[in-house]
Order: sequence, then C-alpha cells, then structure tokens
Amino acid sequence: MSRAMFAHTKAVLTKVSFDVRLFSRELEKAITRLLPHEIDELMIWVASLVKQHPQLNQCLIQLKP
Repeated sequence: MSRAMFAHTKAVLTKVSFDVRLFSRELEKAITRLLPHEIDELMIWVASLVKQHPQLNQCLIQLKP
C-alpha cells in the first residue's frame, strides 16, 4: 500500500503546484506519511517539478535533512 500512497502524494502535489502555500502544506504531510526511502525518491521528483514551476523553489527547504 505504501507505493499507492507515494503515487497519490505525487498526484496531489502535481495538482496543487499552482499555489506555493498549498504545495508546501501537502509536502509537509507527505514527509510525515512516507517511508524514508520514499522521501528520498520524492526529493528527486520535487526537484524536477520545481524546474517546471520555479515559484516552488522555496519549498525545497522542507526537504533538506
């Protein structure tokens, strides 16, 4: 079921990528719910999403260990 949660998280983050505040809130939720190796994977995915949506760059701070 964990992979389903990861896929759901990516879908939600994609949908809210238009709003930095919403994206940040959903990213916080994802970090608390995902497994450590999924968070690493999410970091890579979010970095690629930020290239498409530069306004989300400030959200990368949340992913720092």
